[in-house]
Amino acid sequence: MLNAIHHVAILVKDYQRSRHFYVDLLGFRVIRENWRPEKQDWKLDLVVGDLELEIFSAPGAPERPTRPEALGLRHLAFRVQSVVETAAELNALGIETEPIRIDEFSNRPFTFFRDPDGLPLELHE
Repeated sequence: MLNAIHHVAILVKDYQRSRHFYVDLLGFRVIRENWRPEKQDWKLDLVVGDLELEIFSAPGAPERPTRPEALGLRHLAFRVQSVVETAAELNALGIETEPIRIDEFSNRPFTFFRDPDGLPLELHE
């Protein structure tokens, strides 16, 4: 019935800052970028691997609670060849990552970093 995840949507406060983060720093490819005059916002469709990421500008949206964690989407995790190398690349771009840990169940390395609005993003081998 369900074959795969088609896309994940993210609301962002500062469209240009988030576009720079996801496109210029993380390297996601732009599929479409559209101004929606009826909503007075931008919709940016990006692709990474087989996943599409939709970015919507939402300057008036409330802040996302992170502590304590709230119900709903917890984080996005991206599969990488090497967590160590990818974390170093992110750090070189000025994107801070948490210390690398080993997942107690998969025994694989992982770490977290955050997007400009504080959304937790994970690197996992």
